[in-house]
Amino acid sequence: MKHAYELFIGRRYLRSARGKSFASFISVISMAGVAIGVAVLIVVLSVMNGFESELRSRILSMTSHATISAFGQSLPAWRDVQDQALASPEVVAAAPYIEQQAMMVAGGKTSGVLVRGVLPEEEEKVSAIARRVTKGSFERLKAGEFGVVLGSELAAALGVGVGDRVVLVIAQGSVTPAGVVPRMRRFEVVGIFSAGMYEYDRNLAYLHMADAARLYRMGEGVSGLRLSLTDLFAAPQVVRSLAQEMGGGYYISDWTRQHANFFRSIQITKSVMFVILLLVVAVAAFNIVSTLVMVVKDKRADIAILRTMGAEPNSILKVFMTQGTAIGLIGTVAGVALGVLIATNLETLVHGLERLLSTQFLDAKLYFMSDLPARVELADVIKISATAFGLCCLSTLYPAWRAARIQPAEALRHD
Repeated sequence: MKHAYELFIGRRYLRSARGKSFASFISVISMAGVAIGVAVLIVVLSVMNGFESELRSRILSMTSHATISAFGQSLPAWRDVQDQALASPEVVAAAPYIEQQAMMVAGGKTSGVLVRGVLPEEEEKVSAIARRVTKGSFERLKAGEFGVVLGSELAAALGVGVGDRVVLVIAQGSVTPAGVVPRMRRFEVVGIFSAGMYEYDRNLAYLHMADAARLYRMGEGVSGLRLSLTDLFAAPQVVRSLAQEMGGGYYISDWTRQHANFFRSIQITKSVMFVILLLVVAVAAFNIVSTLVMVVKDKRADIAILRTMGAEPNSILKVFMTQGTAIGLIGTVAGVALGVLIATNLETLVHGLERLLSTQFLDAKLYFMSDLPARVELADVIKISATAFGLCCLSTLYPAWRAARIQPAEALRHD
């Protein structure tokens, strides 16, 4: 109750400022500026969070948490390595694969392609490729039938669909009377998948591992093993312990190394955008300074009367800090509400705007995905709110300090 009158006067000054048209206008502008700055920060960081999460999800749906491969061309005793990997409690599944480059030909159209030979029943344990198939079936990949599952963009580039045939040409040559010619094999398209990432949809093709081994003459060898772990974020520690247990001789990697540039660039961009957009909040917060300076000048007589009635300078300081803090608090709360509302409905807003303008803002060829996901994280909202409110509180110090220094006799001399 000791400082109740200071808060009461501060609230009265905040309400009475509405009677002064210009001061009221500046106060509203300050609140609106803080609100817009906070909302923009929340939306931008939510988009970055959503993009990172969606990118990680789509990458891991097509790749794996970790891989084990040989330093040479193939891993011959891969079943023993698989048993050693599965002996670790952190490893859920381990699937063999063969991965090589090739060229695909169909109807006069050609395209480079990354061929991945897999065992369909094993591959489903380490990736979500089977759930990404939109036409045909991933289970139709059977040994000896030479079927292939293509990415949607690759199929579109070659102009083929399910049931059509393509020719796979590899760099390994076959000796004929006419000389050395590239080895090739005709395959039937048995499925088309869509991962939602242009990198995979345009360049990846799946074969049965037995067909890939026969095509590339790898015998019983494989390129490596793909691992699924209980905790994908513990992948670096798990692969390090696996390497130590296996005693060396293998190349072990994880998803954080294979796609480090993607996630590092997102984190850097997120930090830079936070600093840049924080300047918007800072400009709006410092508008509070001009608002309070005008109010202090207008209330000089009131301040002098309060001082003559026994109010201490610290009390005058708190009166005007209350007014500036209220402006900052209202602006911050409004900005959080607006930012969360926009972020949670961003995809709907973007798709509606695309239909209205008959355009597409995100080209999957450039941005890896065509959607604009957003994920609001409580930690980001708290950080943004605390920073914005802190800047607003700091902006009240100078005007409040000036009000506290006003001498009653000097202020009343001209009144």
